[in-house]
Amino acid sequence: MPGAIAFFVLMFATIAAIAWSGWQLFAVQENPLDDRLDELQANAIGNQQRRTRRRAGGGLLNSLLYLISLVPGGDEWLRDTERELQQAGIRSRSVIALYSIGNVAFLIFCVAGMLYLQRDNPLSSKIGGLAAALILGWLLPRQILYRLVKRYKRRLQEALPDTVDMLGIVLGTGLALDQALLRVSEELQHIYPELAGEFYTVVMQVKAGQERSKAFNALVRRTGIEDIKGLSTMIVQSEKFGTSLAQGLKVFAEGLRMKRRFIAEEAVGKAGIKMTFAVVLFILPALFVVALVPGVLSALRDLRGGLGSR
Repeated sequence: MPGAIAFFVLMFATIAAIAWSGWQLFAVQENPLDDRLDELQANAIGNQQRRTRRRAGGGLLNSLLYLISLVPGGDEWLRDTERELQQAGIRSRSVIALYSIGNVAFLIFCVAGMLYLQRDNPLSSKIGGLAAALILGWLLPRQILYRLVKRYKRRLQEALPDTVDMLGIVLGTGLALDQALLRVSEELQHIYPELAGEFYTVVMQVKAGQERSKAFNALVRRTGIEDIKGLSTMIVQSEKFGTSLAQGLKVFAEGLRMKRRFIAEEAVGKAGIKMTFAVVLFILPALFVVALVPGVLSALRDLRGGLGSR
């Protein structure tokens, strides 16, 4: 009995994961920034593919990544996963190997658990359970990573208007751009640690000798946010042409606030439509029962009494 209950629970979770993945797959989510970045990265990867190909050795984790890259499609999967981990704010050197190990271990755990629960069931039931375990073990880690990426981008987007305002104020005091970015990252590290960490990374890359334009392009690739793309372009163009950056940052921050206000108004407008389904499915049936059932019971009682008296 417990095995059957666990089987049905796992089947329901698998169907829900498939439905969610299908909705995410077919949902229209156009992002011109991502398309342009993918195009530029594809050209760069095509030119540097020989130099960036993974090699054996260098420790157990690197050897594991090399074995995964030998599988058809494995190298592309590793690059996509590494990019998504970076966009989720997870940028340790060994994180891609640890994620791969965890993904494989979770998949094996799901399959082994299903085999144990289905040990006394017929072959057809075992095949269905194994298929459900494989699908769940493969999709669930990807969905978790997708949610982490979405949460990290949302935090960056929420922190951007206030951070740009402070950056404009600090630049107005006469500090250079690198010192201003460093000061802003220090002031906001407890309020907006994600964006403060991104700015600190840019400053460290510039101090290490990298060009500022390349450092900001790397910031855009790490985050994948269109507003950060606009901010990076403004800073690079201002440095290139020698224009004032403080006034431009003020206008840019005001535009970000207006955009955030429009998004909030859009969410409020959608809330009424979303509440309609809950009202129709849950509140109206209960309201009908409370309002109509006493009257119906009273009418039936009166009719029964009338029929009995005759």
